[in-house]
Amino acid sequence: MSETCPILSLAHLDAEMLQLDIDTQIEYRCKTGRSMPLVDLRVVNEHMEDIADGVQNSGEIVVRAPWLTQGYLKDTRNSENLWQGGYLHTGDVANKDHKGYIKITDRTKDVIKCGGEWISSLELEDILSHHNAVSEVAVIAQPDEKWGERPLALIVVTTDTADTEDKPSKKEILALLHEYTDTGVISKQVILTRVKFIEAIDKTSVGKVNKRLLREKHLD
Repeated sequence: MSETCPILSLAHLDAEMLQLDIDTQIEYRCKTGRSMPLVDLRVVNEHMEDIADGVQNSGEIVVRAPWLTQGYLKDTRNSENLWQGGYLHTGDVANKDHKGYIKITDRTKDVIKCGGEWISSLELEDILSHHNAVSEVAVIAQPDEKWGERPLALIVVTTDTADTEDKPSKKEILALLHEYTDTGVISKQVILTRVKFIEAIDKTSVGKVNKRLLREKHLD
């Protein structure tokens, strides 16, 4: 984000990590990396408590560094929100592994807060898009009395399966998520995901998924 320019972290591999297999090296290089000197970077929950390391534990990245913006011109309210708790709130949702490498998984406005855990809508979308019959998918947070929120997967199936027996069932879609929860790749809370088949996913004028509009239309 422009408020944190020029840099906060770097995905640099040390000598030990360069001995890892190439796939693992690529995985680390694709992460946001470790914080730079003079950068105090934390991954916290909504109470500003540090999140435990681990790919299943997500929180918001908050930072302090000498070069960060101090606020917005003539906008006291948003400036105060930006620096709540003495740290700049990036709005990025991430997890941190035992080596200190950060991986950004979502934005706070789109993350699903389910039973005390933060579920990345982008990670769920990535998993569900691997199904051969899924053309497009968007995941949004649906209010829930028991869990606070639970994921709602809005799915557009491919045209060649839309009106045939090859159209996937909701049970089949959820089974795909179970494969990832059983191996510990994602939180077990995602088994609470609801599935809804729709004809089209609303987009903004620049072609991005319009999750604000999707929430208005489908959260009944």
